[in-house]
Amino acid sequence: MSVDVTILHNPRCSTSRAALETLEASGRSFEVVPYLKQPLTADQLRDLVALFPDSPTDLVRRDATFARLGLADEDVRTADQVVEVLTEHPALLQRPILIRHNADADRAIIGRPKQVVPEFLRP
Repeated sequence: MSVDVTILHNPRCSTSRAALETLEASGRSFEVVPYLKQPLTADQLRDLVALFPDSPTDLVRRDATFARLGLADEDVRTADQVVEVLTEHPALLQRPILIRHNADADRAIIGRPKQVVPEFLRP
C-alpha cells in the first residue's frame, strides 16, 4: 500500500503532535516515522535533503543540544555536513517533517509554524 504523506514525528513535540492531528483529519493515507526511535540513515537523509525546497541547513535545529555539542552554523552549511550531523545526532532534526508523495515529484516541508501543514496537505 502506498501512502500520500510521511511524517517524521516526535511525540514529545506539541507542534509535531498538532501536525499529526491535522494529518489524521485530512483523510490522507500516511506513515508515521518516529525518527528518534528509528533514526534515518545517511541515504534517507540525502533523499530528504533532495526533496526539501529550502537550504538543507534549515533542517537542523539550533537548540541547547546543538550548542552543547559545540556545533556552529559553519558545521551545517552544506548538504553533506547536514547529513553527517543528523546521522550522528537525530535529535537535531527539525520537527515535524512532512513528505508529500506525488506522481510528479515528492516534496518535503518543516511543519512549523502549524499553519503551513493544512496548506501543504491540500490536493
